Amino acid sequence: MKGNENYSAKEALIFSQRIAQLSKALWKSVEKDWQQWIKPYDLNINEHHILWIAYHLKGASISEIAKFGVMHVSTAFNFSKKLEERGLLHFSKKETDKRNTYIELTEDGEKILLDLIESYEPNKNSAFVGSLPLKEMYGKFPEILEVMGIIRNIYGDDFMQIFETSFTNIKEEFVEEDGRLRKKQEANSLPQE
Repeated sequence: MKGNENYSAKEALIFSQRIAQLSKALWKSVEKDWQQWIKPYDLNINEHHILWIAYHLKGASISEIAKFGVMHVSTAFNFSKKLEERGLLHFSKKETDKRNTYIELTEDGEKILLDLIESYEPNKNSAFVGSLPLKEMYGKFPEILEVMGIIRNIYGDDFMQIFETSFTNIKEEFVEEDGRLRKKQEANSLPQE
């Protein structure tokens, strides 16, 4: 052990490998479920993530998309360009900032994202289904605070703020009707039976 570290090389290796292997196993399941969810909309995970971030940030720069989408800037730009070609995003420059490219959802882009949220089926999500026994046992879903702490230390407070913003938006902007989520204004404008 070097310096004043309060851990051994063996502890560090076990922790690093444990988190690597658990993350890989979880990601494989999450990736499969995510791809199945968005497949009917002819989107890939990066494209969906870009739409998600642009929606919750009410528009974003390509560098923000890259940062919060955990992707390279060129990946964020290239997939955003494909979404623009499909009419789901609009590119622009700001008068006060000509260096950065900004994107906003078009009406069609927002419609697809809202349709995706409405089409979400919890029982088709392995991580959700896998957490149900914990909810039954403890009365709530795992909060994953330790993992969030690790991510905060890796990516910073800005990342975690955007991460939480998207969930706050869902809590405040959507209602559940018949087991489906709908944006509040749309839910209120549906014809009454």
